Amino acid sequence: MSLSIGLSTFAIVAAILVIVTLAAGVNIVPQGYVFTVERFGRYARTLESGLGLITPFVERIGRRVNVMEQVIEVASQEAFTRDNAGVTIDAVVFYQVLDAARASYEISNLDVATRTLTMTNIRTVVGSMDLDQLLSHRDEINERLLRVMDAAASPWGVKMTRIEIKDIVPPADLAGAMARQMKAEREKRASVLEAEGHRQADILRAEGRKQSAILEAEGRKEAAFRDAEARERSAEAEAKATGMISAAIAAGDIAAANFLVAEKYVDAIKALATAPNQRVVVVPIEAAALAGTLGGIAEITKSVFGEGAAPARPRSSAPPSVGVPRT
Repeated sequence: MSLSIGLSTFAIVAAILVIVTLAAGVNIVPQGYVFTVERFGRYARTLESGLGLITPFVERIGRRVNVMEQVIEVASQEAFTRDNAGVTIDAVVFYQVLDAARASYEISNLDVATRTLTMTNIRTVVGSMDLDQLLSHRDEINERLLRVMDAAASPWGVKMTRIEIKDIVPPADLAGAMARQMKAEREKRASVLEAEGHRQADILRAEGRKQSAILEAEGRKEAAFRDAEARERSAEAEAKATGMISAAIAAGDIAAANFLVAEKYVDAIKALATAPNQRVVVVPIEAAALAGTLGGIAEITKSVFGEGAAPARPRSSAPPSVGVPRT
C-alpha cells in the first residue's frame, strides 16, 4: 500500500516537473522584438517574433531587443562655430537595430552611447562651419552627422536612419545684429529694385517716344508721297485737258476757248471772294451780265483768230455790275 502511494507521488512529481520544464522551454516573442538565447552564458542564437523554443536548464533568454525604428532626443548643448560664435543646438536621432546579437553584446548601453556620440559629432561639425553657413545649411549638417554616426554605429549592428537638427539659437546680441543686417540688406534690395523699376520705366517711355516719332515721320512721309502723287495726277489731268482744249482751238472750235477762259475767270472770282482779308469784292450780279462778259471774251477770241472764226453771240449792252462795298 505504501509502495503504491510512493509510486503515485513520484508520478505526480515527475509529471509536474515535465510540465514545468516544457513551460520553461516555450517563449512567445512579440512583434517588433527579438530575443537572444544564451547557452551556458554564451550567445547561441536569436529567436524571431512568434513562438520560440529553448532547451530548459541549458539555454536561457539573454536580451530582449527592440528592432523597430527608435528615436532619441539629444538635449540642448553649447557649441562654438569656426568664427567663435556660441550657439545652442539640439537634435533628434532615428536609428534601428539590424543585428540583435551585436547590439546586445558589443555595447553595454546603446541609448547612452548613441546620445553621447551624437553630441560629440554635433560639436565637431559646428566647429568646422561659420555661423552664416551653420544657419543656412541645415541639410548639409544633417547629412554630415548621419554619415559620421552611421559609420561609428555600424560595429554595434545599428543603422542610423535620420538625424535632424531641431533648433540652432545664436546669442541674443548676435541675433539682434543679424536682424539689423537682414533689415539693411532688404532695404538695400528694395532700393535697388525701385531704381531698376524707374530705369525700366524711363527706358520704356523713351522707347515709346522713339516709336511715336518713327511712326509720325513715316506718316508724314506717306502723306507727302500721297500729296505729291495727287499733285502729279492733277497736273497730268490739267495738262491733258489743256492739250485737248488746245487741239479743239486749233481745229477752229471757239467754244473750247470760251470754256477755258470762262473757267479761269470763274476761278479768279472765287479766289477774290474767298480771300480772308478782302473787304470789297467786284463780281457780276446778274446772269445776263455774266453772259455779256463771256460774249466780250468771245469777241476778243475772234479778233485773235481772225474773221474765219465762228461768229460770237451778241453782247449785251449792260456792262458788268460793280458790287457795292461789303463790310
